[in-house]
Amino acid sequence: MKPDEIRKLEAYLKKTFTGVELQVKPLPRRNDTAEVYIRGEFAGLIAKDTEEGELSYHFTMTILDIDLD
Repeated sequence: MKPDEIRKLEAYLKKTFTGVELQVKPLPRRNDTAEVYIRGEFAGLIAKDTEEGELSYHFTMTILDIDLD
């Protein structure tokens, strides 16, 4: 993803998840995916989707059962 997309996504997530220390980082050699880190820990992926001429982003976060205890 382009640097301006990363900045916009990071700003949106910070506004949505108020008070959470997060960072969005582009993936090397991938122009449609970025990683999301919360307090320095990997939290999930954002994928860019351009279907039928419309642009959207999908955030995927995996939660392990051991993290729920």
